[in-house]
Amino acid sequence: MADHLIQQLKRHEGFSGKPYLCTAGKLTIGYGRNLDDVGITESEASELLRQDIARARHDVFVNIAFAQLLDDARLDVLINMCFNMGIYRLMSFKKMLTALEQRDYIQASIEMMDSKWAKQVGGRAVELAVQMQTGMYQ
Repeated sequence: MADHLIQQLKRHEGFSGKPYLCTAGKLTIGYGRNLDDVGITESEASELLRQDIARARHDVFVNIAFAQLLDDARLDVLINMCFNMGIYRLMSFKKMLTALEQRDYIQASIEMMDSKWAKQVGGRAVELAVQMQTGMYQ
């Protein structure tokens, strides 16, 4: 694929990091990707997932000082929650974070389940609370 074509299409299509309706009324993103008709491949979705996990991991490490001291399973609970709700909502789980910092994993899991988030995500919260409590992936 010629670099000339790529540059030309970028110039003609323009970039949008957020979905918009193109002149034909199709949901579009990036450099003219027609989401209505073309969508994305599983490979593209996996790459986006990897990038989103990296962003959530970064946010956790930047905002939660003790995160680096956690074992992988419990760290991944925080990253999963951050991925799901964003770092600002995760940071509002003050009682959970305090219990986690004190290595009180049972209390941390109780605090996770005693939240609006747990009611919203159902089984995801149950699985993550067990993972938090046991330090084991389900």
